[in-house]
Amino acid sequence: MRPFIKTLFITIITLLAFSATSQTTHKKLFNKVDSYLDASTKNGFSGVVLVAKQGKVILSKGYGWADRKNKIPNSPATVYNIGSVTKQFTASAILKLVEQGKMKTSDKLSLYFSQIPLDKTDITIHQLLTHTSGISNRTGGFRYDEASKQQFIKDFFESKLHSKPGKTYQYANANYILLTAILEQVSGQTYNDFLKEHLFQPAQMKSTGYKSINFSTERLAHGYYYNRDDEKWTDWGTTQQHLPYNNNHWYSIGKGDIHSTVEDLYKWHIALQNNVVLKSKTRAILETPYVAENDKMTSYYGYGWAISKSHNNTKIVAHNGSNGLYFADFVRFVDDDVVVIYITNAFLGRDSENVAREIGKMIFNTNYTPTPISKNIYELIHEFMKTNPSTNAEKLPDFLKKEINDEFVDHAILNRLGYSRLKKENQPGWALELFKLNVKLFPEDGNLWDSLGEAYLQYNQKEDAIKSYTKAVELGSEGSKKVLNELLGTD
Repeated sequence: MRPFIKTLFITIITLLAFSATSQTTHKKLFNKVDSYLDASTKNGFSGVVLVAKQGKVILSKGYGWADRKNKIPNSPATVYNIGSVTKQFTASAILKLVEQGKMKTSDKLSLYFSQIPLDKTDITIHQLLTHTSGISNRTGGFRYDEASKQQFIKDFFESKLHSKPGKTYQYANANYILLTAILEQVSGQTYNDFLKEHLFQPAQMKSTGYKSINFSTERLAHGYYYNRDDEKWTDWGTTQQHLPYNNNHWYSIGKGDIHSTVEDLYKWHIALQNNVVLKSKTRAILETPYVAENDKMTSYYGYGWAISKSHNNTKIVAHNGSNGLYFADFVRFVDDDVVVIYITNAFLGRDSENVAREIGKMIFNTNYTPTPISKNIYELIHEFMKTNPSTNAEKLPDFLKKEINDEFVDHAILNRLGYSRLKKENQPGWALELFKLNVKLFPEDGNLWDSLGEAYLQYNQKEDAIKSYTKAVELGSEGSKKVLNELLGTD
């Protein structure tokens, strides 16, 4: 065999062997992730996941139902509300205007608004993008209430700053809503039209948009939540049904509620990676860690992205988002060329927030096997209550620890369920036992003792009520004083 042909033959054999090894590795990862999500589906998980590595999509699959009533399954083409993952698009749109020479991130609000309070005059575009404007996270109203652009701007300017602009980080949706108002003013286009022309179309994202949709509504995933009063899962419908039909959507726009698919979001990643929508220098600005998000400085905020480090000290660029029903997580391990995109339409609890990160652990540690997502905590407690008498209440913490694979640490859950049961029980039963258990688990919380006192009163157990309210007052529950004085006849 000639030397050249021999070398070529060896090269081909080596490439084939490498390809076979890669396919085997990818198949193992697919099976591992798929098994984790399948097992979670049995506990109520519903959503879609895409995993890509070195430019190859390893898994893109839906689980559970997009529409339970009509038996429409989730799929990679299902369209979801992606929550605050929206912010990266708003930030990219602002940087597109910067690229076009129409604005600068150093611009102050006084450049765009002639009538502006003195305390907000020097807020910059950069500060809005990085949540360092000083604006409170309470500024603005409920996302699906009607509000005109003028009303929101009025809210913004009349609000009290929580800190001096540029001094501290506080995540606040109002920053990105105001950026949207500025975007529309500078571009002369609506938010949706600008994003479509300059971001979505160049990235070939055909199933992404804010309110305007050009696909079958059957592709929209319904949002589901566990109704703790009715003790069952409830269909909330789609976001399109809740957003105002007119243009008065200014508590929602820019900061959340864009709709997309995992397939489109992956196209967005590719477009960023290949500098299709933004220049490489601009993308670097987008993904720069500007301000620490926490005291430990383990995560920093860029422009619509959060930047952190993996256990291997490689760069992670990510953002999640939720409206309380849908939850989305877009995680890009940029140094490793790995992407995990996850969206759910039935938020189960804390485990639902960790899916993308759990998958990341599986990718970088072949020995790691995560525990399936557990059922919704309220659903678990109701199941226990249906199969146990109230005298078994003290066994509930051990049951929950086993089911959620963690300690039960939330003070509010049993309290909420206790009040739900108070409406239904004329005699002492689960309601009272839940309140009693809660103060046993968290004895230093005065509000819980107040709730127990209220339950005792409902069942005419005055002496026990007095003891509970006395304890509540000792622990600093101001609202308990008046009730206690009335019970003692000292008011």
